[in-house]
Amino acid sequence: MIVSGVGCALVDRLFNHISFHSPEFEKFLSKKSGDGGLIPGQLVFVEEFEKFTHKGIHSLIGELANNRPHDKINIGGPSIVSLIHASQLSFNTHCAFRFYGGRGDDPEGEFIVGLLSGTAINFEKYRVVKGDTPSTFVLSDPGYNNHGGERIFINSIGAAWNYLPEYLDEDFFASDIVVFGGTALVPLIHDNLASLLGKARDRGCITIVNTVYDFRNEKVSSEKRWPMGESDRSYQFIDLLITDREEAYRLSGREDVEEAMEFFRLKGTGAVIVTSGTDQVKYYSRGRLFEKLEYGGMPVSAAIIEELKSGKRTGGDTTGCGDNFAGGVIASVIAQLQESTLPLDISEAVAWGVVSGGITTFYMGGMLQENARGEKRGIFDKYYELYRKQVGMDS
Repeated sequence: MIVSGVGCALVDRLFNHISFHSPEFEKFLSKKSGDGGLIPGQLVFVEEFEKFTHKGIHSLIGELANNRPHDKINIGGPSIVSLIHASQLSFNTHCAFRFYGGRGDDPEGEFIVGLLSGTAINFEKYRVVKGDTPSTFVLSDPGYNNHGGERIFINSIGAAWNYLPEYLDEDFFASDIVVFGGTALVPLIHDNLASLLGKARDRGCITIVNTVYDFRNEKVSSEKRWPMGESDRSYQFIDLLITDREEAYRLSGREDVEEAMEFFRLKGTGAVIVTSGTDQVKYYSRGRLFEKLEYGGMPVSAAIIEELKSGKRTGGDTTGCGDNFAGGVIASVIAQLQESTLPLDISEAVAWGVVSGGITTFYMGGMLQENARGEKRGIFDKYYELYRKQVGMDS
């Protein structure tokens, strides 16, 4: 089985224990949507943040982090991180993972390549294009939202501006599964999603889309719906859409999860999963890739929440929880396809996602650099079994 993903790979510089309620921080908060200020849980571009503050980014990071260095540097990006996690959970299966994306000819690009060389990801299609390697400053406040934790992302798209749809070759469309991950950070791919998804569907690929906060279109209009490609035709070519609550609201123009899901259903999307932080995950399936299900909901992992509250796990953050959630869902799709025929069980896929997103809080950053193959799968299996008991999947 071949899984090919396209999207953004970037360098994350992570700053933990930044208080979003401090007086020093609050002066940088957004006054209105799309103005370039900071909003917990959302992304802003470096250039827009500099315009908002009339300061340079390095001076701003110094103020926000009290002039201390970053706590960790790691691979980030909703496409590459989800693929890495899916490959780590699928280490003992016959499945190949390929990543398509663009980087700069610079030390940051080499840093990403160096880390990818220690994974099962085939990155031959990760090409050098004009511009700097994309990067993000990640500010994390573990105490925010009643100690549920939250992040803010200050992103530079860089070379991803110059990654073209033509770079998706015939090998990409010959894959069993294609994943479009956070393409709002790869503008020319995102703006051509309807055509690309349609081509993938014509070639018989299973199509999965996981989203990221679309600051580019939010800046254009905080009132209009965010576009998904050239037109809403994109939705009918998506077998599975994975999004968080805020992104679901902005894509649908609705302000209720169930209404947003109904919007996606009416547009023809095969199945949708909507995450909501530590609140219940909501989902449905029209009966294409997964068995038909009008409406479902699953909680987060009680065992993981309890472990975090007990203080047994320290030094982690919530960066990459959504990306790893998506990776867990992808890994479940792979496992189910290898074990059975269509349609699959969407609740099982959500369970893999919930546990995957949860264990991400045990370490800092979205990617866990394994000491040995199977390390992350071992962590996952422990909490997956506990989760099955929690939600009655073994009864």
